[in-house]
Amino acid sequence: MVAPTAARDRQRIDKWLFFSRAVKSRSLAAKLVVAGRVRINRDKAAQASDMVKPGDVLTITLERRIFVWKVLGTGVRRGPAEEARLLYEDMSPPPVPKSKAVPDAMPALRDTGSGRPTKKERRQTDRLIGED
Repeated sequence: MVAPTAARDRQRIDKWLFFSRAVKSRSLAAKLVVAGRVRINRDKAAQASDMVKPGDVLTITLERRIFVWKVLGTGVRRGPAEEARLLYEDMSPPPVPKSKAVPDAMPALRDTGSGRPTKKERRQTDRLIGED
């Protein structure tokens, strides 16, 4: 459901994120904004009380994913997902296929025999030293 004309102009960012189902609660939305993970038209949102209006472009960082949403309207309530999708247009780039994704960390490369000894090697060392 879309807000009446008077209230349609602007809405608090934390409320809008909650109504659009980007987060589960308004308090989580406020924390997300204060943490600097939300941008309104390329500018970081400083407070949960910052206002959004139709036409604004939001960049939201959630759990290693970046969403780019264009605000189409403001909501009145947190309704079903179909209703929430009417509040924004998803302009996010498509996710990179896992086969082409760059791994987060390269595995450590070691020569055979270097690094920590195995349990079997420790037992052999203990027998050699006499701590059996």
